[in-house]
Amino acid sequence: MIPPRIPETDHGIQDEDIVLYFDQMQKNLRDAGRLPTESLIELGIRAGTALEVGPGPGLVGLEWLQATENTRVTGLEISPAMIALAEQNARDYGLSARVHYTEGNAIAMPFADNTFDAVFSNGSLHEWAEPEAVFTEIARVLNPGGRCCVTDLRRDLSPEIYQIMHASCDPPEIRPGFETSVQAAYTPDEITAVLGRAGLGNWDVFAHPYGLAITGQKQ
Repeated sequence: MIPPRIPETDHGIQDEDIVLYFDQMQKNLRDAGRLPTESLIELGIRAGTALEVGPGPGLVGLEWLQATENTRVTGLEISPAMIALAEQNARDYGLSARVHYTEGNAIAMPFADNTFDAVFSNGSLHEWAEPEAVFTEIARVLNPGGRCCVTDLRRDLSPEIYQIMHASCDPPEIRPGFETSVQAAYTPDEITAVLGRAGLGNWDVFAHPYGLAITGQKQ
């Protein structure tokens, strides 16, 4: 039986120590080739201006910028501590001129309609207090024809996969955060229902053993 969803947080990661642990975990995933950058490019997200929702330390967007040409990223992040770290990472990548981070809540994005060629997010969906509102906002700020890709954990992980992922959390100080993130994550059926309520029933939900991917294109 799948346990009921337990919301984790709607204000991001603010604790400076946890921010640093999260940054190290993301860098370990990057070095292991486990960030979804290639998947974004395979989906056709490879040009123009992109919005990254909940970028955290910014590594997914920075890796995407590094793999593409003449592209730009705007990161919408609720945690000032994460923004400071993402800006430092952008400097380390030598990509500060192509990325800008804005503090804000994705429930009400501070951007005009039809602003971005693409929107992507990795690992923040389970923290959205009002996911229907965020998906509606994503569709609003996308240009016609623009693509979206949102990836996250799933709550109905198999016990075997859960243990593998839990044991692989590095540094180990991030493991309590992994536990609460899984508890706050969605099942495929739940997120399909969210998209339907947001009027995006034509977008697709893909479930794989380690998580979920939601993809769509603005008509």
